Amino acid sequence: MKSSYWLLFLGAYAAPLLLLSSVSAFQPPFLQQKIHRMRLAQVELAVPDSPGDGLEEIAQRRRFLGSIAAAALSGLALPLEQANAAGNKKKLDYKAVAKDIAALVKEDPDKGPTFIRIAWHSSGSYDKSDNSGGSRGGTMRFSEELKHGGNAGLATTAKAWLEPIHDKYAKQGLSYGDLYTLAGVVSVKALGGPAVPWSSGRTDEPVSAVTPDGRLPNAETGPKGADPSDAEHLRNVFYRMGFDDREIVALSGAHALGRCHTTASGYDGPWTFTPTVFNNSYFTLLTSLKWIPKEWTGPFQYVDAGTGKLMMLPSDLVLIQDDSFLKWVKAYSADEGKFLSDFSDAFDKLLSLGTSGLTPTEWA
Repeated sequence: MKSSYWLLFLGAYAAPLLLLSSVSAFQPPFLQQKIHRMRLAQVELAVPDSPGDGLEEIAQRRRFLGSIAAAALSGLALPLEQANAAGNKKKLDYKAVAKDIAALVKEDPDKGPTFIRIAWHSSGSYDKSDNSGGSRGGTMRFSEELKHGGNAGLATTAKAWLEPIHDKYAKQGLSYGDLYTLAGVVSVKALGGPAVPWSSGRTDEPVSAVTPDGRLPNAETGPKGADPSDAEHLRNVFYRMGFDDREIVALSGAHALGRCHTTASGYDGPWTFTPTVFNNSYFTLLTSLKWIPKEWTGPFQYVDAGTGKLMMLPSDLVLIQDDSFLKWVKAYSADEGKFLSDFSDAFDKLLSLGTSGLTPTEWA
């Protein structure tokens, strides 16, 4: 009788105990300790007072211990997943991500200005009045935002170029919001500019977070050519985000890089002779060259009178027509160090618009 009783006891209680043991093996240390305490409690409940205990009592204890084992599987699985997810995010090496982006720019420097553009445009949708838009949600990944007029061409260039990098690090927690903004600061430095401070921690949002079209600055507003309406438009756009005139001019200095394409914006040509070198040449050329309307069938733009190879938009020329803007154009033309410092501060601010709880992150 005693022998068959203890065989029944082992069959009733050994399986749940072994189940908890197997669960414990895959848990973090603090959860292993919790499961160990549960096992001790089970043993106390499991050991019968005497072989005379009835089969019904044993069955009740078995059902009770089975429920504990089930809790071990279901209730502790979530903390395990959370612990693993947190561990994966901690393992994300942003320096490695930055290195991969820099490699793309090194291979083809013309990609750098486009990366700066996607960082700029994914952040420039911010509206301080309702805290909507900005870089936090990574919404530039959606076709709905890529179709906005100011984002023409980004779907097949910057977004497509960065997609393999996102795929590489997505399981470690890399968000599109962090990827697009990091690509901007990496490209500024890779092309000779300052190491702009950057913070991580943006969480991608659904397509419903895409803001309405029309929040980015236009190349021209009102009559053809640069005029006061263009200055007013720039202020309306940038003041909405919380910038002042100095920051408007500093951010405009990014036009030292890249060029316009007829297949994207409709405009054509580079702003400077060194479109893959980040410097203050945008300001020196803006103030030192004569700019005349370009004779062509495309949208109104200016070209330099000497060579006709450089271009400026009406929103560029208005910077030397408006006295408040001109003050900063002259300052940056005369002092490149001042420009680089002010640009770094303004670009850092731009990329952080609408975000919260970010972590300053070493990436260079």
